[in-house]
Amino acid sequence: MADTLVDSSVLLDVLTEDPEWLDWSGAALARAADSARLLINPLVYAEVSVGFDRIEELDSALDPNTLVRRQLPWAAGFLAGKVFLQYRRAGGLRRSPLPDFYIAAHAAIEGLTLLTRDPQRVRTYFPRLRIVAP
Repeated sequence: MADTLVDSSVLLDVLTEDPEWLDWSGAALARAADSARLLINPLVYAEVSVGFDRIEELDSALDPNTLVRRQLPWAAGFLAGKVFLQYRRAGGLRRSPLPDFYIAAHAAIEGLTLLTRDPQRVRTYFPRLRIVAP
């Protein structure tokens, strides 16, 4: 099985013990860990960081022995830009590429599975990407 890039939505559900999504996200994360390496990138790290006051606390919560840190490939930036252009042409209102586009592009470029709780936009713009979602 391909390595799995874990989206911030899943990590935040677990870290904040979200009452609606904790069970699904925790179980999905455990299943993914049984069969693949779990990866994060700087965007996921940044999105999760807002819940922490100190970098040491964040680094403890996102243990690099469990969540391998992977740099965002340049090609993923290019793909995210092209997908953002499609989004804008389809009437999207955001003025700059969304983090979801970069994260999904990273998974697509490296042939990773994406574990996310919020797959709607990803499925629209990355229809061939392997996604684990509710």
